Amino acid sequence: MQELILVVDDTPANLEVVSEALADAGFDVAIATNGERGIQQAQVSQPSLILLDVMMPGIDGFETCLQLKSLEATKDIPVIFMTALSDTTDKVKGFNLGAADYITKPFQEAELIARVKTHLQLYHLTKNLEQQVADRTAELKATLEKLQSSQLQLIQSEKMAALGQLVAGIAHEVNNPIGFLNGSIRNAQEYTRGLLCHLHLYQKHYPHSNDEISEHAIETDLEFLVEDFPRLIDSMQGATDRIKSISDSLRNFSRSDATEKIPADIHDGLDSTLMILKYRLKDNDQRPEIQVNRHYGELPLVKCFPGQLNQVFMNILANAIDALDEAHQKKQQQTSQIDITTKPLNSDWIEIAIKDNGPGIPPEIQANIFEPFFTTKPVGKGTGMGMSISNQIITEKHGGKLLCNSSPGQGTEFLIQIPCP
Repeated sequence: MQELILVVDDTPANLEVVSEALADAGFDVAIATNGERGIQQAQVSQPSLILLDVMMPGIDGFETCLQLKSLEATKDIPVIFMTALSDTTDKVKGFNLGAADYITKPFQEAELIARVKTHLQLYHLTKNLEQQVADRTAELKATLEKLQSSQLQLIQSEKMAALGQLVAGIAHEVNNPIGFLNGSIRNAQEYTRGLLCHLHLYQKHYPHSNDEISEHAIETDLEFLVEDFPRLIDSMQGATDRIKSISDSLRNFSRSDATEKIPADIHDGLDSTLMILKYRLKDNDQRPEIQVNRHYGELPLVKCFPGQLNQVFMNILANAIDALDEAHQKKQQQTSQIDITTKPLNSDWIEIAIKDNGPGIPPEIQANIFEPFFTTKPVGKGTGMGMSISNQIITEKHGGKLLCNSSPGQGTEFLIQIPCP
């Protein structure tokens, strides 16, 4: 493909001579007889180089060059001035306006062609170099992002593995005494029933007790003791059941994932995560209790990495709690609420929606929430890894989607969509 050269000159004789010389050298030629037409022609035909006369009616060559360099479509096209001016000031002015070179009239044909070829070579070398730099920059950026992603996964995996071991260890240690207490309390309940039954038999067959027994019954408030002792044992049983439930939730939350997906109950994962976060949901000096409303639909068991999904639930819910805490500290709202809704989207997908009634996320921040190391929290309060890791877990590990819907003052909703073939 031949190079196109645009010649801008108001003198027909000059146009003819220059065009013929360029054509003989194998170039395609376009012409314009003034600066305005030259600018229009350059935008339309996109020449590889422009030969521009300085002295023209209307706008002169200097102004034409200035406008060409101000337009996005023509700013990179090399311009060579054709001028009879020999004043150094005029030449410097041309270079300052962005000209690549100049040819003094009357010019030699060989010099003209040599300068044109030289600047075309420089132009193409520059374009190639710019493209190589852009390609290399893109490659380095992709490599950096991949490295950051790998670092995030490694850091978070180690963090979750350590947390999982800690939580699993706590759950294991708690289970041993809880198992003992549960067994002991059941025995105590049986012993209590037996002793109280035996006491009632004595009262029935020996209704007239001596003074010592009567005084002791009054001192120990026997009537209240007989009534309250079974309730006390039942309360102890309820407390140990509660601790066992917490222990089971800890084990469920910290479960390590196999190399392959396994069928899991999504609701168990959500409930376990809420159990872990329960202490943060309670009322405090800054705000009232955060109400959690569960709207669970009929979901099938989902083949997934349950431990990783629990991590996503933890990240989203913890961020929601942080947002609600911050809003109350700033006196922006009176009530705090998180709604969790699960439902099948169709036979192949399910959706988990986690929505808070906090202050919402501004649009300029929403665009960055899934980027590695992006955080709006103060130093030491957040790493910027949570949502990036969550996005990777949902999109890469599970082939799903993680979406965010939020408007300032309208709260924030995260939608987790997972295929369940």
